[in-house]
Amino acid sequence: MSEFQSKIKTIEWVKTQTGGHSLMVDQTKIPYAFEKVEIKTLKSMYDAIKTMIVRGAPAIGIAGAHGCALFALELLSKYAPTEDLWQNITHVTTENLDENKRNSFFEELEDGFNYLNSSRPTAVNLSWAIGEQKKVVENSKNLALKDVCVNLINNAIKLENEDIEINKKIGDFGADVVPKGAGILTHCNAGALATVGYGTALGVVRSAFARDNTIKVFADETRPRGQGAKITTFELIKDGIPVTLITDGMCSYFMRNKMIDMVVVGADRIAANGDTANKIGTSTVAIAAKYYNIPFYVAAPKSTIDLSIKSGNDIIIELRDEDEVTMVNGKRICAEGVNIINPSFDITDNTLIAGIITEYGIFKPENLKNIENC
Repeated sequence: MSEFQSKIKTIEWVKTQTGGHSLMVDQTKIPYAFEKVEIKTLKSMYDAIKTMIVRGAPAIGIAGAHGCALFALELLSKYAPTEDLWQNITHVTTENLDENKRNSFFEELEDGFNYLNSSRPTAVNLSWAIGEQKKVVENSKNLALKDVCVNLINNAIKLENEDIEINKKIGDFGADVVPKGAGILTHCNAGALATVGYGTALGVVRSAFARDNTIKVFADETRPRGQGAKITTFELIKDGIPVTLITDGMCSYFMRNKMIDMVVVGADRIAANGDTANKIGTSTVAIAAKYYNIPFYVAAPKSTIDLSIKSGNDIIIELRDEDEVTMVNGKRICAEGVNIINPSFDITDNTLIAGIITEYGIFKPENLKNIENC
């Protein structure tokens, strides 16, 4: 596995006597500042996801797992307050609560989980991680409420730690298909800041760079929020990996002039047939790559693959505020009265994708269903 170590950890659980809280990089401030914020409540986590303080499908998933644990701690203080969560874990029901109060705890917990899941609709990792926490709750129904909280926290930490290892595996599989000295184009940010700390698409870049430091990275700016310009370039420079920033409309120029040898992007949801939802503009890059016979890869963990939907037609595309398009640094850049439609994602057709790089290897879109058995 790659020995490359990113200097960035995007999100982590901080344990305290009363349980702990989530600590995450505020990505709305990059590249102007690199600051971390403490998230201590369900509502704060919902807002952090909604406003993109935390973003990137895998990171959103871990944020969701953290949010579930945070809400359980909120409810514990209401139903069975404790001064030290980590003492006297019994793994049996011990508190003197009547059945109605216990039922209310679990009902409120379910409602809170569902509320958190509504914060962003496209990235499947959020619902996946919340689903993992729901399994923990179901398996803890006969335990003390304190123990339920401990189990949710421990599972959130487990998912957090696994994310980095998964991404390193993705990086290593992806590095196997990177030509020596390759020019690699990426769109948006699927790096350390979109995950816990290594990256999917940029995980491939990191692993490839560890083997061959002559590779060249090109990053699309990714309008309207500029994640490529603000975030991808920030973290690659921070890790000492040279990167060239280009505007979204420039990819064909660089492809035609043989400066791009492959494209690798992340994903927010992948359908069973390989159709992929990723940041708006991804499909345009894929179409250009197909025309110039440049391989286009998607890098994503198994948790991003939604085998319950047949194609990209079934993926809900989030529509965001028009100010993201009309405003730059607080100033309007277009005429008043113009109509704005601001989809956050588009669908890249499976026929444009050379391979989907996962922690279990690289799958052709037509063979993606085989990952179910991995």
